[in-house]
Amino acid sequence: EGSGREEEPLLADKERQAVNMLVDLFERGATVSFYEGEPLKALSTLAYSDIYHLQLSAATAFSEISEMDTRPVTREALEPILYLLHSPHINVQHGASAAMGNLAVNVENKLLIVRMGGLEPLIRQMLSPNIDAQINSVGCITNLATAEENKMVIAKSGALLPLTRLARSRDLRVQRNAAGALLNMTHSAEHRQQLIGAGAVPVLVELLASDDSELQYYATTALSNIAVDDSGRQLLWDTQPVLVDALIRFIDTSTIKVQCQAILTLRNLASDDQYQIQIVEKGGLESLLPLLQSEYDPLVISASACLRNLSIHPDNEKHILDSGILPCLVHLITESGNEEVQCHVISALRNLVANNDADKSMFAESGLFDHMKAVLLSPDASDAVVGEMVAALNVFVLDESLWPYIIDDGFLELLIPLTRSPLVELQYNACVTISSLAGKASEASDRLIQVWDRPDGGLQSYLALFLAVDEGMDPVLRSVALWTVLLLLESDSPDLIQLVTSHPSIIKNIDKIAAIGSLPEGELRNSAYTSESLAGLRSSRTFDGDGFGGDSENPDDDADIYNRMINIAQDVVSLVHTLEI
Repeated sequence: EGSGREEEPLLADKERQAVNMLVDLFERGATVSFYEGEPLKALSTLAYSDIYHLQLSAATAFSEISEMDTRPVTREALEPILYLLHSPHINVQHGASAAMGNLAVNVENKLLIVRMGGLEPLIRQMLSPNIDAQINSVGCITNLATAEENKMVIAKSGALLPLTRLARSRDLRVQRNAAGALLNMTHSAEHRQQLIGAGAVPVLVELLASDDSELQYYATTALSNIAVDDSGRQLLWDTQPVLVDALIRFIDTSTIKVQCQAILTLRNLASDDQYQIQIVEKGGLESLLPLLQSEYDPLVISASACLRNLSIHPDNEKHILDSGILPCLVHLITESGNEEVQCHVISALRNLVANNDADKSMFAESGLFDHMKAVLLSPDASDAVVGEMVAALNVFVLDESLWPYIIDDGFLELLIPLTRSPLVELQYNACVTISSLAGKASEASDRLIQVWDRPDGGLQSYLALFLAVDEGMDPVLRSVALWTVLLLLESDSPDLIQLVTSHPSIIKNIDKIAAIGSLPEGELRNSAYTSESLAGLRSSRTFDGDGFGGDSENPDDDADIYNRMINIAQDVVSLVHTLEI
């Protein structure tokens, strides 16, 4: 009375008891859970109070408790926090959103918060002019967006537009949280399209100009994910002309994790012809090459993956080879202990050889085949690396300047055992490479004769096995074996022809296959190598004439493949009869 001070509201007995209990627990440092039992009841009493200071105390307590204890909580524990999120007082909202963000690091809590309607008040806080409210609410949504189940709910909640706007905030903390949330929404094609619709792409590209390495990382990673999709790459090409320049700048100047992401973004962009050319034209190649010699594996993996895509375009071949990088690529085959690097490098070399018909002897002179042979002989070589090696050999053998090295360096001895590999593509590529070498029988008959019965039974054992009249044999593999026999018989080597025609089963079984006749129209035989399994295999460009052309955009159906097998068998029979005459 007459003091001029505002009277403090009177506490109800229940509120007073709750305050006393919580003060006692905090002062004693009691090791109790505040998410259940009497402590939770006390906090809830304060949260649901009409008195501002009690609500603020509850929000602050939840915020501090959740910093130390992020265990999974129940609906009963989340309800008072959600209630506080709806408070008209910004400080109460601030404490509640901080608590929500802390609890949202737990996977179960992420899902429960969204199921209980936590997004709506968080989005409202994002629209607040208060920076602290923006930081906490956006940070919480960033955590919630790491759960796959939440992403569609977030995308449909209207959160993407304010997140995109806040990524342009003048406050770095808000920017980081918003960019992190946008990144977390780029892990599926559907969500990427929704982000594009919210106008996130130009904002992410703008963030590349930031001096903050965290923002650079979030932006490059999000753009890398967007560049996974054809439509995303086209949008970037049509609307973001500075993108490649910015990414190349990061390769030269940024932190290692940003460097890696920038390179991976370039790799994804380089899935398209237009970017393959532009990246090289803008100096990306010169920035990538030194990183192939880095001692940090993630950088080498990223750089080799990007180079693999750049090497696809024929116009880039001269630039890559003129850069002097060939010896480095060749040495990485054996010197890198990383399977991904080995696969990327081998694939890049395969692309460079396949791109045109120019003389490729420099590849052999660089020691390529010595390094490849060392890996194929190693018991530690992974199936993936061996598969890439054999697929590359399948391309190299088609080059007039390279096939002599392959046959003279003993690769036949390594390929024959692989014809029995349980891995479909590896087995197929081994068989087709042998077939291609058989096409050189007139020039290399001595080497083919040497491997006729060794190793592992040699060439004759492989042919006999694949030509045995067995319903279980794949018609494509059998066709490759038939084609191989046909090429051997077409050679001008009497000794080689004698080995084939005098074999106890090869010609006899081919006679039986030829006599089977064509497959009736509409009847199909299963093949592991038809349709999708053969489409796009660069290495299948081995058959000519009546054989298979793997370059076709429309792979033959099962019936056509089966009938072609019969046709090749009949050609072999006709040729044998001619030779006998």
